[in-house]
Amino acid sequence: MTASSAELTDLSVKAAIAAAEVICAVYHRPIHVETKADGSPVTEADAAAEAVIIQYLQGTGIPILGEESVAAGIVPTLGERYFVVDPLDGTKEFIKRNGEFTVNIGLVEHGRPVMGVVLAPTTGELFVGDNRGAWTAKVVDGALTETHAISVGWLSRLRIVASRSHGHHALEKLCQTLDVESDVSVGSSLKFCLLARGDAQLYPRFTPTCEWDTAAGQAVLEAAGGAVVTLDGEAMRYGKHDLGFLNPYFVAAASLELAQKAATQMRILLS
Repeated sequence: MTASSAELTDLSVKAAIAAAEVICAVYHRPIHVETKADGSPVTEADAAAEAVIIQYLQGTGIPILGEESVAAGIVPTLGERYFVVDPLDGTKEFIKRNGEFTVNIGLVEHGRPVMGVVLAPTTGELFVGDNRGAWTAKVVDGALTETHAISVGWLSRLRIVASRSHGHHALEKLCQTLDVESDVSVGSSLKFCLLARGDAQLYPRFTPTCEWDTAAGQAVLEAAGGAVVTLDGEAMRYGKHDLGFLNPYFVAAASLELAQKAATQMRILLS
């Protein structure tokens, strides 16, 4: 199957919607939690959702890097173009039942995320970014409604997005240094999406993430006009097989200039 960019986006949206249905079925009954080798929690929803997504995407012939597959020791030969799947980003939020978890499907080309789909199963909020731009919609009974374009936005003072489950002691100092007005605490890849639609301008990450945690959200944010850089001010790269697909610390922001400025301050705070 040779699919166009738009067709791959549409297919990824359908896969995310199908995965969300599986996740919600588990969410509304008692949740059995297990612990992975790295100490992170996992539920039956994670594996079931990834299986559904793979079923949708495998016909494209494009390799699929899935979080649960990697945890099971299944790592495909990726090449220059591959899907990155986190079937349930925010498992801790899922277990807490606060709704702040997402389905994430990204497409990486030559080390950069070029397409991303982020869907919050409990609210139906959908965020998409590709070479045509970024947009959001609501998923209602499996169909898209309220579709409209989104882009980064600015306020008189910065608003920062912090991680609800992965805070860091340097965050408060960074807020003081950059004169941040307020912070919005939210779980999972929704942090990227809040920047993409202009609700906040800065998301500094002082704690570990993997490529499947960030690829889809980064693609959405960059399609909306934002940027993601590592603490050296360079673009965050993908395909880090030798590092177990671990990301370095990074900063996402509403512009490249702000991202690089914040990255400089983060380096100072961590030195």
